[in-house]
Amino acid sequence: MTAKNYLLGGAAALALTLAGCDVVRAPSSDAPAEADTVVTESTDVETAAVDAEALANNPLLQDWDTQYGVPPFAEIADEDYLPAVDFAIAELQGEIEAIANNEEAPTFENTIVALDKAGGMLGQVALVFSNITNTDTNDTLADLETQIWPKVTAVQNEINFNAALFERVKAVRDAAPTLDLDEQDLRLIELTYRGFERAGATQSPEVKEKVAAINEEISSLTTQFAQNLLASTKAFKLEITDEAELVGLSEDFKAALKDGDTWTLTVDRSVYETFMTQSENRDLRAQMFDGYRLRANGGEFDNGPIAIKLAQLRAERAELLGYPSHAAYTLEYNMARTPETVENFLVRVWEPGLAQAKSEREEMQAMIGDEFTFAGHDWWHYSEKVRQDKYAFDDNVLKPYFELSAVREGAWTMAERLFNVTLEDVDVEGWNPVVTAYDVKDADTGEHLGLFMMDMYARDSKRGGAWMSSYRNSTNYDDADEVRPIITNNLNLITPAGDGPTLMRFDEVETFFHEFGHGLHGLLTQIKYSNFSGVDGPRDYTEFPAQILEHWAGAPEMLAEYALHNETGEAIPLELIEKMREASNHNQGFRTTEFIAASLLDLAWHNLSHEEAMAITDARAFEQEVLAGYGLIEEIEPRYRSQYFSHIFAGGYSSGYYAYLWSEILDADGFTAFREAGDIWDPELAARLKKWVYESGGLRPADELYRNFRGSDPTIEPLLRIRGFETDEEGEG
Repeated sequence: MTAKNYLLGGAAALALTLAGCDVVRAPSSDAPAEADTVVTESTDVETAAVDAEALANNPLLQDWDTQYGVPPFAEIADEDYLPAVDFAIAELQGEIEAIANNEEAPTFENTIVALDKAGGMLGQVALVFSNITNTDTNDTLADLETQIWPKVTAVQNEINFNAALFERVKAVRDAAPTLDLDEQDLRLIELTYRGFERAGATQSPEVKEKVAAINEEISSLTTQFAQNLLASTKAFKLEITDEAELVGLSEDFKAALKDGDTWTLTVDRSVYETFMTQSENRDLRAQMFDGYRLRANGGEFDNGPIAIKLAQLRAERAELLGYPSHAAYTLEYNMARTPETVENFLVRVWEPGLAQAKSEREEMQAMIGDEFTFAGHDWWHYSEKVRQDKYAFDDNVLKPYFELSAVREGAWTMAERLFNVTLEDVDVEGWNPVVTAYDVKDADTGEHLGLFMMDMYARDSKRGGAWMSSYRNSTNYDDADEVRPIITNNLNLITPAGDGPTLMRFDEVETFFHEFGHGLHGLLTQIKYSNFSGVDGPRDYTEFPAQILEHWAGAPEMLAEYALHNETGEAIPLELIEKMREASNHNQGFRTTEFIAASLLDLAWHNLSHEEAMAITDARAFEQEVLAGYGLIEEIEPRYRSQYFSHIFAGGYSSGYYAYLWSEILDADGFTAFREAGDIWDPELAARLKKWVYESGGLRPADELYRNFRGSDPTIEPLLRIRGFETDEEGEG
């Protein structure tokens, strides 16, 4: 999951912020994303009202004379954020006023580039705040979120609806064919104008006022949704004092859960999945199952009403802007283009996936026999039993071969061989003691490409899931003062007991490679404008650079190099690799069905007209009706129920959760090219992948970037084959 923050991209990028296009803070979810429009009530900021002495000493407002320009985390106090935001907003307002009221005729430099540069201080402050509130939050920071994002939103609305500013942008756009500009310059003009247009700059004053008010309410609700989910997740704990209740759990997992004489179970994803897979205690599995799926489902943290209201507001906003639904608006510039295309694509994969899931259910019931009727809380556990029975394959046997440092070295090796870059350990102080940092360099020239920082472990102050974000994006306006990015990867691995090794499940290894792919997309960029540098492009494309690297994680020739036993150093045996390969599609029906169920649910929420959305009164009833209509079996929950579906209700994936599967078309087809070449390190393919995907940001439409790498359009058959489904060889990507 990505969490690009457009604030650092200047005012032109701020104008892009609307619906699923925007990012001012990282979302709360486990896969990769941008946040919804952070917009609330208008706030007038007077610089003079801010204490001058406090501002002078505020570390967030300084030029950071630190190694690699990393924020001085140890010097930043919670009380520094609000005055820094106020000051930075006032500075941005002054920059915008100067651009909009410039007496000189609008030019590319004094309007379009000036907009891309504007808001640098606000970006600096907001990036630190958004990242810290995701990794090390507290009650004070949670309260500050409700104050700061409305202020940020207010200035976004001012920019989006500044008529004089838009007229200057339009004038440059109209003159663009006559200007002596390169491809990046022209793309910046195109995207800047599009951002204003989609935000509502061409609408009547009445519509603008309504859209601004909706944006404000959406911002408050998305913040509340995320905070409710975090609070609800952290509130659930099962404290076990009798070790006999933990039958089936591995010793290393039990050790990680133990605190004194108590073992504490939480519904953090890593703990939940491991417990549900290993535990022989069916009653405890049922409690954990309900604890996970009923998060934010009632009481003070109930997100159901918030989900309904967000769907209604988004539908209303889309209608005001001339679209039949929020999905139609959001998908306009995605690769899929329309809600109908998305639904048809999902159903095509859903049908074989659901059929296989039903077969998997029957197989597990046959293993159980007449002892009890198989239920949803049995799926993880008995799926693993079937896998061990069919393939003589135990995931716990694998874990010693996937120790964190060895996995990291494997990813570094992959990056060097594919993209000719190196990563060197550097001693840089991070936001938490567990953070590690790496200098990313061109292997041939030694040129610094960026700083990469990793935060791998779960803690109560950190939101769940895995994501990539940034503390600084890349710019290179005049080749004299190039700024290279500071990129982060965040996982939620279980902290090992004592000084024990961090042993990973293979799905966690794939997540590591996935987020590293997002990281490389941010680090390798050669785009000079922040508006579309780094992780950029439509939602159903930006997961591709992450997902394709998962294939290297499991490639036999790659495993032989990095999957080393943490005690003996022995390479993973060939027979284990073969068993991994044979078992790779085990439980694929379940995995496909739970994912597509969530994707269809997302589409259903956001393909409503305003009138249809206003008729919804019960989020759970709506959800059940939608999923029953597609034939979801009762033993499978959607990967995310609505009340904890933060990708779409607190992140930037509204109408876009399908993107992971759509991008899988691209990654399956793209990796197939390497297999067809007979070499997963094929230098010609790797060079094109680096140039047209990882370096190019949003330079061109996504389908064109993909064709430049692959040499052809993608097809769906590789995806279906990889998932073990039959293909008709007639599908289109």
